[in-house]
Amino acid sequence: MPLVRGEATLQRATFLELFLDLVFVFALTRISGRVIDDFTDGQRGVLAGLGQALLLFLALWAVWSLTVWSTSWLDPEAPVVQTVIVITMLGAMTMAVAVPDGFGARAPLFAITYVCLQIGRVVYFHLAAHGQPDPRQTLRVLIWFGLSAPLWVVGGLADDGTIRGSLWSIALLIDYGGLALGWPTPRIGRQRIGGRMIAAEHLSERYQQFLLIAIGEAIFVIGVAFSSSEFHVNQAAGFVLALASTVLLWRIYFHVAGKVLDAAVGRSRHADRLATDMAFAHLTMIAGIVLTGVGFELFITEPLGHLPAAWLIAILGGPALFLAGRSALEYQVFGRVSRSRLAGLLALGLLVPVAVHLDPLTAGAAAAVVLLGVAGADARRSRHRSPETPTPPY
Repeated sequence: MPLVRGEATLQRATFLELFLDLVFVFALTRISGRVIDDFTDGQRGVLAGLGQALLLFLALWAVWSLTVWSTSWLDPEAPVVQTVIVITMLGAMTMAVAVPDGFGARAPLFAITYVCLQIGRVVYFHLAAHGQPDPRQTLRVLIWFGLSAPLWVVGGLADDGTIRGSLWSIALLIDYGGLALGWPTPRIGRQRIGGRMIAAEHLSERYQQFLLIAIGEAIFVIGVAFSSSEFHVNQAAGFVLALASTVLLWRIYFHVAGKVLDAAVGRSRHADRLATDMAFAHLTMIAGIVLTGVGFELFITEPLGHLPAAWLIAILGGPALFLAGRSALEYQVFGRVSRSRLAGLLALGLLVPVAVHLDPLTAGAAAAVVLLGVAGADARRSRHRSPETPTPPY
């Protein structure tokens, strides 16, 4: 059975790929749970906790994104590829289980699983596929993972959290640098996975699906927070506000640009570069949605209590991070950024000195008003303009 996708290959995600996504639904709940604890119990400290959660999240995203790139180049129905997806599912689940104490007692488990997964599946695929379709690509990826692997393992075994964070940060820079640059290697050069052979429709759909996973995780947080509350009127108001904000996040993402990712990749002169940049835009948006979900938890459980200034990182910073990623995506698809998104980012920034004097629910409402303004500007623009054709800048 051919390994590289052909013209007639199914472009939609397979059921096995969707099954893999369920693991990452669980992983996101573990990430958000860590961050919620950092905002409420204060044992790790908010900034230190956020930094740790970010490193764990980036490692999980690296696993998912490399899998998606591979299945958008190779046929996901091929038995060898399906086996790699199953291996990925088992490894990612182990990493997700380790997340709550991923910088403590379970750090070795998280790091060693990550290294074994990233290197092991490349080696397995090379052996099972007898070096097809490109042995040079295997060598490139293994060399780069070989550079980061010792940092992951030593960091996982280190007793000092600062040393662990430093080593893992460098390791992630190597892993993400390799992915972004196409794993440049002496003598054999560089090549992003698949190059222009990437199935644009499949890759675009997978980005959209993961973003929906993040929105689904936010809904999960909302439901758990409200069901665990005393159902007071103010908590019910926070529940409704959080749901409305989630709808606005969905609406802003899928307004035009989020729907035509495949067309943008297909029209790009450098499809591999554009697809890579889209991955980082989605990474930013998903991180923003997860952080926004944490803000939902905070203003549902404590709607009228004292608002610690650090909570604004989630309540206002989450939507701002989402809008920043969405602005980057709009530039990648259309070669420009709507003024409404820039105005939304500015408004969220200007709200910070005011919001410190508000209660959590009012601060959440202010963030929702900004999102509503962005979504409203999109709706007005749609009524007065014909559908826009993607014009990627490169």
